[in-house]
Amino acid sequence: MEKILSAYNLLPGQFIVETFGNGLINQTWRVKNSQDDFILQKINHTIFKTPENIAHNVRILADYLSLQHPGFLFAAPVQTSRNEGMVYVNEGYFRLTPYVKGSHTIDVVNKPEQAYEAAKKFAAFTRVLSGFPVEQLKITLPDFHNLSLRYEQFNQALKTGDQQRIQQSKELIDFIILNKSIVDKYEEILQDPAFKRRVTHHDTKISNVLFDDTDKGLCVIDLDTVMPGYYISDAGDMMRTYLSPVSEEEKDFSKIQVREEYFTAIWKGYMSEMGTELSAEEKDHFIYAGKFMIYMQAMRFLTDHLNNDIYYGATYKEHNLVRAGNQAMLLKKVMEKEKIFRQLMV
Repeated sequence: MEKILSAYNLLPGQFIVETFGNGLINQTWRVKNSQDDFILQKINHTIFKTPENIAHNVRILADYLSLQHPGFLFAAPVQTSRNEGMVYVNEGYFRLTPYVKGSHTIDVVNKPEQAYEAAKKFAAFTRVLSGFPVEQLKITLPDFHNLSLRYEQFNQALKTGDQQRIQQSKELIDFIILNKSIVDKYEEILQDPAFKRRVTHHDTKISNVLFDDTDKGLCVIDLDTVMPGYYISDAGDMMRTYLSPVSEEEKDFSKIQVREEYFTAIWKGYMSEMGTELSAEEKDHFIYAGKFMIYMQAMRFLTDHLNNDIYYGATYKEHNLVRAGNQAMLLKKVMEKEKIFRQLMV
């Protein structure tokens, strides 16, 4: 810690350093004294192979916003004494950001109002950056939401994966193949000029929004996955993680429900900021966004199960098979309510 803090001209002996939050990817600490308050994070170098790309992206976005939208709350890292966005020591890459006073995060969305606020904040993030030259962003996770590649990986697992697991998973395999039209639609979108590549967050779970004491959204955080992308990634991931009262870890599939009021909250929150930015074709694919992300996650879990849990790992037998089945059930529930959802898009 001494070497890291010194890089920011902070005297280590004058600060209390304590672990903070429960993030799964990056380690986080709170660094504070009576005058200053910061969040320190260690970047997971195993997942993010080029942390320099993250620092590059956040820096140029911060510079753009300071000029074009100076009042917009953006959680930009503190620059080091060498004017860098990260510190590298033997233990890895670290970054320091100011702690937003009066803020808190939510791990599980339990009110439609929270879903609305989160959707509004993620949409506002993309909207204020609508004039930013997206091609200047570097890729931090190659092919992160490339559905075509994920389908290729799934097909490869059918050829080279564990034969016993392939037989065991036949029903889910058939479900993925039966719904390949979701992949076909994605490939059409890539060729459709009505769909614009934008500055996209790519990880819109509720814990990546800061809320104030009244549960009003303040800003989005964890900008590691900010890259060029399509809005369906952000809108879809909100549907994947907000619509059901239970997560992808739930083993009792009877608890998986799709709550209409949460869909309405996501739609209205997102459109309150992006309604004038999206084309008619993009808006027409809002429900598809949910199917896109849920289908992709179901397929990724199933692929990992067939490959003997080499990517996500497993804490119990058939863990990834359960996750895949969970997401497949969620996708079925969304498709069952598609007509109702379309009526709610007003």
